[in-house]
Amino acid sequence: MIPGAFDYHRPSSVADAALLLRQLGEDARLLAGGHSLIPLMKTRLATPDHLIDLSGVGGLKGVRRSEEVFVIGAMTTEHELIQSEQLAEAVPILREAAATIADPQVRYRGTIGGNVANGDPGNDMPAVMQCLDARYVLVGPGGQREVAARAFYRGAYDTALAPGEILTEIRITAPPPGHGFAYEKLKRRIGDYATAAAAVVLTMSGGRCASASVALTNVADTPLWAEEAAAILAGSDLGKATLERAAAAAEAITSPASDLHGPAEYRVKMAGVMLRRAVMRALSRARA
Repeated sequence: MIPGAFDYHRPSSVADAALLLRQLGEDARLLAGGHSLIPLMKTRLATPDHLIDLSGVGGLKGVRRSEEVFVIGAMTTEHELIQSEQLAEAVPILREAAATIADPQVRYRGTIGGNVANGDPGNDMPAVMQCLDARYVLVGPGGQREVAARAFYRGAYDTALAPGEILTEIRITAPPPGHGFAYEKLKRRIGDYATAAAAVVLTMSGGRCASASVALTNVADTPLWAEEAAAILAGSDLGKATLERAAAAAEAITSPASDLHGPAEYRVKMAGVMLRRAVMRALSRARA
């Protein structure tokens, strides 16, 4: 189908984009990679009167490092994340997760900012950001503020973004050297959303898990930071009984719908399976 008529705007700065968004209000939508918005416009499920294209805004691309904190511009593409050697060395779960998103054509165009800001529970990066305890930088009429990824998602397509605000960058503190990581994603076919997925980052000390963080993708109307499951893993030897308890805790916080990805009961159990697999693969990497 063909989208409805709209006015196109291409600001050259974050300030100009924020001003346009404030002036145009609810009739305007931001355009980043466009993989979520354009299909909705083609089916007329979204009919904005104005599109504000962020591709011309300087300073929203690229990765920079300040000591142990990585700053990723919102318009950095998934392909650019995969190609970043400094991210691959310090925060390798980002490369692993980005490589599971859709296909190369989508990753060349799709942006990290669009992936995390859209509020789509099927997107992969929001759970990874929760696992890493990332922070989002938001710029709007009230100036600049930071919001933790773990506090950003309120419901399907409902986030902490206030009217007129733009997510401009993501800040991630690198996990300790030698940490283990894994992003396990079950999907029906290449390019599909996850039936269920789990992100795990852990550290080991003296044969026991010193710290752990767990998050889940597409098994609720938001990404889920599995705080109780992570607490069960921390301090343990990551034995079978511990994994079963952690998986049960993770399954308990899920509430997926039955859809083309599978029945709800199946998706709940797959969240636990993905957690077990992710923990075991993260453990092998930490030991290595």
